[in-house]
Amino acid sequence: MEYIGFTYIQPVSKYSATIVKLRKVIATRKSKYQFIEIIELEEFGRCLVLDYYIQSSEVDEYIYHESLVHPVMVAHPNPQRILIIGGGEGATLREVLKHKTVKEAVMVDIDEDVIEMAKKYLPTFHAGAFDDPRTKLVITDGREFIKKDKTLYDVIILDLTDPYSSQIAKELYSKGFYSYVFKRLKDDGIMVTQAGNSFFFQDVYEYVVNNVRQVFPIVNEYAVWIPSFGYAVNYVVGSKKYDPSKLSIEYVDKVLEKRDVKTRFYSGRAHLGMMLLPIIKMK
Repeated sequence: MEYIGFTYIQPVSKYSATIVKLRKVIATRKSKYQFIEIIELEEFGRCLVLDYYIQSSEVDEYIYHESLVHPVMVAHPNPQRILIIGGGEGATLREVLKHKTVKEAVMVDIDEDVIEMAKKYLPTFHAGAFDDPRTKLVITDGREFIKKDKTLYDVIILDLTDPYSSQIAKELYSKGFYSYVFKRLKDDGIMVTQAGNSFFFQDVYEYVVNNVRQVFPIVNEYAVWIPSFGYAVNYVVGSKKYDPSKLSIEYVDKVLEKRDVKTRFYSGRAHLGMMLLPIIKMK
């Protein structure tokens, strides 16, 4: 990332970048784990940036977070206990709590500074989710938490920084970590992880998918375009029983209506489209 006058250069891959007009830098902080920026971009509004990669933008974060959360939440018939690892801005937590079935949402993040800055500068992102009585916030390493925690969850959501953009998340894409995730899921449990981009980082993406396949009997891959990232984000589902790709448009819409889940992007049609979209690779 560079600041050139009023220009912000956002890395897309090793050799590509997008250039966006910068309105202002709101706050920066070097935490124990990463460099944190809250900035405003001309087309994307307020953004959370970690180690020079945009994690969420005010204009399109709902696309990313709805696509991450709702396919697995809808696939599970009664998701009551949810574990989120990562997701420091609180938007993944916000989407999880929309489901009336949820009794407890445990959110584990290693970097308290990100959460503090999100609470102060990104109120529309978390929308008060940190204060919901169903929320349990734990500040610790997600890998260590899941190794020691004995709770069984219906759904586990991994909202991590990309394995190629941050060292702190790299281990959370390994086969060993997914084995712990498998153990922490109930017999009909389901998990999802964001997995970067299959086109620009094909080797890393295939590493993630192969690790999930070695652990879970049912695996789904899907993707959605995120304008502020400059590419489509890939997601990988690992499930013990339920297959999100088998859900119909009518079923998804019925579940959303029954649970009174209000969305801006995700719907039965969006679900089917994501599940049917080919995974694009460079080679």
